[in-house]
Amino acid sequence: MKLNVKKAVIATLTTIFTIAALFLISFFISRAPEPEPVKEGEEEKKYARYKILSILPPLVAIVLAFITKQTVLSLFIGVLVGEFMVSVKNLNIISTLIKAFLAMASTIISKMADSWNAGVVLQCLLIGGVIQLVTKMGGAKAIAKALSKYANTPRRAQIITEIIGLLVFFDDYANSLIVGPIMRPVMDKLKVSREKLAFIVDATAAPVAGIAIVSTWIGLEVSLITDGYKAIGKNDSGFSIFLKTIPFRFYNILILIFVAMSALTLLEFGPMKKAERKARKREDDAPVVINSVQFEEAKPKDGIKLSVWNGIIPIGTLIIGALAAFYYSGYTIIKDDPENEAYNLITNGPHSFKDFIENIYEALKNSDASVALFQAALLASIVGILMAVIQKIMSMSEAIDEWINGMKTIVITGVILLLAWSLGGVIGELGTAQYLVNVLKNSIPKFILPTLIFILSAIISFATGTSYGTMSILMPLTIPLAWAVNANDSYVVVCTSGVLTGAIFGDHCSPISDTTILSSMGTGCNHIDHVQTQIYYALYVAAIAIIFGYIPAGFGIQWYISIPVAIIVMYIGLRLLGEKVEFEGDDADDIKVDEFSDGRIPKEEIMKADKNAVQENLIDMPETVEITDQKINKMY
Repeated sequence: MKLNVKKAVIATLTTIFTIAALFLISFFISRAPEPEPVKEGEEEKKYARYKILSILPPLVAIVLAFITKQTVLSLFIGVLVGEFMVSVKNLNIISTLIKAFLAMASTIISKMADSWNAGVVLQCLLIGGVIQLVTKMGGAKAIAKALSKYANTPRRAQIITEIIGLLVFFDDYANSLIVGPIMRPVMDKLKVSREKLAFIVDATAAPVAGIAIVSTWIGLEVSLITDGYKAIGKNDSGFSIFLKTIPFRFYNILILIFVAMSALTLLEFGPMKKAERKARKREDDAPVVINSVQFEEAKPKDGIKLSVWNGIIPIGTLIIGALAAFYYSGYTIIKDDPENEAYNLITNGPHSFKDFIENIYEALKNSDASVALFQAALLASIVGILMAVIQKIMSMSEAIDEWINGMKTIVITGVILLLAWSLGGVIGELGTAQYLVNVLKNSIPKFILPTLIFILSAIISFATGTSYGTMSILMPLTIPLAWAVNANDSYVVVCTSGVLTGAIFGDHCSPISDTTILSSMGTGCNHIDHVQTQIYYALYVAAIAIIFGYIPAGFGIQWYISIPVAIIVMYIGLRLLGEKVEFEGDDADDIKVDEFSDGRIPKEEIMKADKNAVQENLIDMPETVEITDQKINKMY
């Protein structure tokens, strides 16, 4: 009875607060003057009507996500609040709310109709199907068993995960969806938390793709840099400027080093320490209980012979196919457009190694990444289905059914992505990014500008959940501003790096970021748990990047001085803040597994290690990871 009364009181207070908040929003917006007409060629100042209220939708979504741990609900309310603000004409909140709901439905449909967004959703679905096939054919378990010969401790497993993440350098989405499912059973067996796995996967997604010279990111980054330099009357190669920014991408570099540092020392702090301790205390082969649903029902088909090729071939097809599709997509786009500046290079073919590299770069720059990844995922799906049928693991109908079952687990991710994109759309209508830029851009000392640009880029990216959008917004402002403050090429390069790196840092932390969502999904980690554990590490590394990277760079100190100093300080800080989370079989760290051709561990060493973790002289993998039905829908 008391519980029902408490719920009724909470519901009543929430309703009253909501009505009052909507009324106040309507009052302030309806009284605000309409934005003044702008001159031709000038950007409309959308934030002029909403001002500080423009940050409300992302703020509501982010706060609710942390409080309720229900991502879909939080995003839904954030979008609805934004559409309510756009629809305000008077104090009639009922009419405005109805208009906002109808507008939100139209926004979601328009985002789904966008060819890029549709490609992302479809590629996620297909990759889910590929992973399901790989798992049912025993490929994932076979790879996990092979890796477990070397990844037989938390240290080695985390390092191997980072290495695989570095190898999938060409796209952050592909990284999140490939690395997590492969390493998840290995990490579960070694009692490494899903939160730590999600952090490693996320840290090797956008931070790697953002600095790779062959990736789906480079086209956007280079084109924005090129346009920014044209605005200050310089025709420098955007690609050459991009290469110059790489040593100054302090956060990208330091977060990758921090992942290895944390893995090797087993030092953890913040919520990650709690998650790791909880994982270490789990009984051997006990089911991993999480509040998420991603790939969990899949396990190898009974009675099949495990083969690593059932994993390597489909996933290798996905990776190689993606690279080939990126090139072919850009090649055909350029070839069909004689006005394209790379037309002659592509049609005439390369005549030197330099031309060859430039040919590849131009093709990647002009490629449609969403289409290319969809094509690669479709090809990998076909290869996976044929392998299952040819090896008589499954019939054609069974293989297709399993492929579709894999897609079903990704449907919730599609819903989250659509809501995140819709939130980004309504944020654009409110001029949230414009407002933040306008507030923070004035009265900037020369030495602090790179740091402020990094922070501003991070704030916008965190609030909007998109690094691409943040780069697109800030780069046209940053390069002319940096040139006006200090007409020095090296200084402009550092400021340009601040935009690119800050956008990735903010995106890395944001709970509404697509790459953060995909990392949670690929690793089977509760999304909010991933965000809460990761943000402490990301903020720590970002603070080091600012204090020992961007501030010194503002004074003209070179990267080859600041990066080593930053690494040393980061290690000292980790030693002071962190606490080692022991592994019961930690003595096995010193076992030279590679000295034994079959990966077996000598019996005398087994006596030192955890007898429950090593059975029959081999580290084996559990058949599957079980999820309790009661926990599946908690986040959503």
